[in-house]
Amino acid sequence: MELLSEELSNYLENSCEPENDLLKHINRETHLKVSMPRMLSGHYQGRLLSMISKMIAPQRILEIGTFTGYATLCLAEGLQKNGLIYTIDINEELEDMVRVNFKKSDFDPQIKYQIGDAKQIIPTLNETFDLVFIDADKKNNATYYEMIMDSVRSGGLILIDNVLWSGKVLDQEKTDQKTTFINNFNEKVSSDSRVEKLILPVRDGLFIVRKK
Repeated sequence: MELLSEELSNYLENSCEPENDLLKHINRETHLKVSMPRMLSGHYQGRLLSMISKMIAPQRILEIGTFTGYATLCLAEGLQKNGLIYTIDINEELEDMVRVNFKKSDFDPQIKYQIGDAKQIIPTLNETFDLVFIDADKKNNATYYEMIMDSVRSGGLILIDNVLWSGKVLDQEKTDQKTTFINNFNEKVSSDSRVEKLILPVRDGLFIVRKK
């Protein structure tokens, strides 16, 4: 189930800021060389991530789930001059591609890219984050959410991707395990009094959470 028609998706992309050449390259390279390229944030969502980052001008960003680095670079666009973005991914096979792409970017000195289990790496980060983007294995959304909550400043944002799961969250009769994880997580966030929250129906659903 696609939330928006291809025609409307194209209209949205044509109405926002264009991708720069490096993002176009990553988009194309991901679709040519990497399995499950749909995991890429893509043009429209990438511009949304960039816009949110620029609006809050973060000093510290944490991204859980780097994939091929597209969203990382979009988020980095809003960093303050001495800001840093920490990005964590478990997929060693993509590391070389991602590092090459980062080195082509002006943001490379501000990117702290780590390969490994996010559940082990996050406790080693002695930082207070202004912005967190969770886009990794869906079964651990709730784990990551709780792990980073105390490290997010008051007024900071947590973004969680794929929370509508191609509309499967509405199908109560044919619920698979991943959909159950996502539904349970959505219910958890919806009832969390520590935060303000809403879901944007962008691509596969983006939860925007503001810590009180």
